[in-house]
Amino acid sequence: MNKFELKNLKNNATKNEKRKAFFRTLIKPVQAGANGTLNYVVKKGSGKNKIASKK
Repeated sequence: MNKFELKNLKNNATKNEKRKAFFRTLIKPVQAGANGTLNYVVKKGSGKNKIASKK
C-alpha cells in the first residue's frame, strides 16, 4: 500500500463518519403513546372500559 492509497482510505473513512453523524441528527425521537398505544382502553369483552396493562 502506498501513501496515495493510505490517504484515500483515511479521507473516505472521515467522510463516512461525517455522513453517519449527519444522518443520526436527522432521526427524530418517538413519543411514547403518540398514536394511542399507551394506556389503551379495552372496548369489547369482560374488561370493557378498563385500561389494558402488560400483565
